[in-house]
Amino acid sequence: MKLISWNVNGIRAAVGKGFEEYFKNAQADIFAIQESKLQEGQINLVTENYYQYWNYAEKKGYSGTAVFTKIKPINVFYGIGKEEHDTEGRVITLEFESFYYITVYSPNSQSKNARLSYRMEWEDAFREYVVKLDLKKPVILCGDLNVAHKEIDLKNPKTNVGNAGFTNEEREKFTKLLESGFVDSFRYFYPDLEGIYSWWSYKFNARKNNAGWRIDYFLVSKKIADKMKDAYIYTDVLGSDHCPIALLIDI
Repeated sequence: MKLISWNVNGIRAAVGKGFEEYFKNAQADIFAIQESKLQEGQINLVTENYYQYWNYAEKKGYSGTAVFTKIKPINVFYGIGKEEHDTEGRVITLEFESFYYITVYSPNSQSKNARLSYRMEWEDAFREYVVKLDLKKPVILCGDLNVAHKEIDLKNPKTNVGNAGFTNEEREKFTKLLESGFVDSFRYFYPDLEGIYSWWSYKFNARKNNAGWRIDYFLVSKKIADKMKDAYIYTDVLGSDHCPIALLIDI
């Protein structure tokens, strides 16, 4: 099974930069996007042979997620069941016969960590949600988690300590999520590989200089880690400030 996740930073903009061609050629079994930045009815995206599921933020042009799947799910859930965290369209869960598939766009802590305290509340609530599902059947979780876990996961760790996405608090929450029963698929296969990132600022020629961050992930329940075949980060795919990531898994 081929799974792809991509923060498109606005699906309408991404369509103008070749998203539909990439989607068609990728031939994923399940393809998730984050930061769709639209409301219902603002796009007619044709994804032949795929079921579409969208979660929109109440705020226009902000956040949002979607999943396109060839396999019809048993159930689909939007949000995490907590009203204070479910107005920004950040989570979609698809239940299949043998696993749950979750796409998530974690809140950004913002400049000067203005939203860090909310981010901490979100982290605890989201982890609780995921762990409860994992007790029922294995979970495959993908998306933009807005945190570089270790120093190896960004180009300039020393100068970014304490900045949004690389605070001790965010990194500790990520560690806690992994310790709750999950593995980081990319590091499972490539524990020491440096210089591979999934997001680059639009400023300072960051992408040209590969001054990036790895903040997009596929996390998998430890109980099915041995079913993973490989993980990819498609750094050469343009169309967003993020690039797509993929997981191959036999499930």
